[in-house]
Amino acid sequence: MISKEVLKRIQLVVFDLDGTLIDDEGNLHPETADLIKRLKNLDVKFSMATGRLHSAVLNFARILEIDAPLITLDGTLIKSPITNEVIFQSSVPEKITLKAISLADKYFLKIALCHGDAIYYTEENSLIPSLLEKFGAKYERIYSYLGYTKDTLEIVMTSDYSNMLRQASNRLSFPYTFGVRTSFYKSHSHGGIYYLEVRKMGSNKGRGLLRLCKYLRIKVKNAAVLGDWYNDKSLFETDSLKIAMSNAVPELKRLSDMVTKLSNNEGGVNEFLRLLIKAKT
Repeated sequence: MISKEVLKRIQLVVFDLDGTLIDDEGNLHPETADLIKRLKNLDVKFSMATGRLHSAVLNFARILEIDAPLITLDGTLIKSPITNEVIFQSSVPEKITLKAISLADKYFLKIALCHGDAIYYTEENSLIPSLLEKFGAKYERIYSYLGYTKDTLEIVMTSDYSNMLRQASNRLSFPYTFGVRTSFYKSHSHGGIYYLEVRKMGSNKGRGLLRLCKYLRIKVKNAAVLGDWYNDKSLFETDSLKIAMSNAVPELKRLSDMVTKLSNNEGGVNEFLRLLIKAKT
């Protein structure tokens, strides 16, 4: 059980989105917005740390009236949902983005450039919106990638030929390419489709939390984080108060200070929010 003294010092609550703050259908629990509003009146700030793009979480931030900067794309971008001020951004070096575009042409791959505000694709890559698994993201078709290569947070390449995608992956990995990390995987919802994601090294949700706390002038120990999945592990390795959902992976539960009794489909985050209200009133 978390002590009242620990709860009273919490000044910032950071939610993961999918599997934590929203249910499996993508909906917020009806009580969550009211609980957050009550805590905001008690001077508690709120944010999100998600693997989604910034544009894909703005609607949730608006509904919950969250005004603190949001940690998106697993810490790659920290940006205000109100003023659009960029607190931190980790873009793929332009020469690597240009190299990826060239490799996509060479190996007949579909490619898209993910920015904070939208996913950009050209006419030759018109299948991108139907192939990518980027929930809630805004897609924008452009004539050319020229002019869009400087602020790319993530490069996504896709193909139904895994060997072609692997060749591109090899060329974008050490020793051919430095400073980025690649992730190769098979689609869960599109049979026979494979993906390659490329991001600059050095960002994750945990580092995003540290940067956000520094910006807000809040000690990390006075922040609480809620999560459920492997990409939340870096959050749970900080000095924050750690709340795992009942549907969380075992590794996260082992690192947590509390595990909710209810899942994300039952409004599990509300358990912690009620505890926080009780401690602060």
